[in-house]
Amino acid sequence: MKRIGIVAKAKAGAETREILSNLARWVEERGARPLLEAETGRRLGTFPGLALADLPAHSDLIVVLGGDGTLLSVARTIGNREVPILGVNLGGLGFLTEVALDEMFPALEKILAGEYRIHRRMMLKAQIHRDGACIAEQCVLNDVVFNKSALARIFALEVQVDGNYLTTFQSDGLIVSTPTGSTAYSLSAGGPIVFPSLDSILLTPICPHTLTNRPILLPVGSTIEVRLRSQHRDVFLTFDGQVGLAFQENDLAVIQRAENTVPMIQSPFKSYFEVLRTKLKWGER
Repeated sequence: MKRIGIVAKAKAGAETREILSNLARWVEERGARPLLEAETGRRLGTFPGLALADLPAHSDLIVVLGGDGTLLSVARTIGNREVPILGVNLGGLGFLTEVALDEMFPALEKILAGEYRIHRRMMLKAQIHRDGACIAEQCVLNDVVFNKSALARIFALEVQVDGNYLTTFQSDGLIVSTPTGSTAYSLSAGGPIVFPSLDSILLTPICPHTLTNRPILLPVGSTIEVRLRSQHRDVFLTFDGQVGLAFQENDLAVIQRAENTVPMIQSPFKSYFEVLRTKLKWGER
């Protein structure tokens, strides 16, 4: 790996600039070239940067310093490129950025020596149709969320799976997530934790009006169709919690597994179960 892409979270202070400077110097000392994302480069002030969308095409590895939100924004730019991502946590919960800051350089030493394992995380593709035309398409690593605005009442979402009617959720919203996204918004809404390597799609209603509506795990090959069946409801559809659009009555969302995956480097120092114990404080009083 001779070209190391580097992305830091948007709100980075003096401490992060020092970390970036040390990382860039460390990469150069090992005969590799640091490639900083444009905003990251401007914060450091010494390296010209590449647009985030262009970084995967020029990198052999991308190091993400920040939280899960920063990593999600990078993951959506990977496309079908075989560029692995190493997530380094700079505070917060960080299920995706599972490498601690003090583990970053030892982890990178192992990666440059070829001693690493990649776990491919599945993504979802969502297409939004209105009046017979596709108005938006996005791939997500975590989830697609149908949510009400601040003052809106509950609304009705009709859901079909592979052409078969599932139910109409009367709720505050609906989360369609990957196994990776099971530890994000879905977990807060009462969904189960799904091991990342399981090929499945998770549907989790948000505060359902009918208490018998429960989360459901679907086969990975399922095609999920969601229609809004409520009039005059302010509903917003978000992709990985970062981009979105208004979802109107009779709009159709078609959600299925994306063709591409996100290659993420596993921490060489802890298992997924250890990450869960650390982040969720399992067994602590």
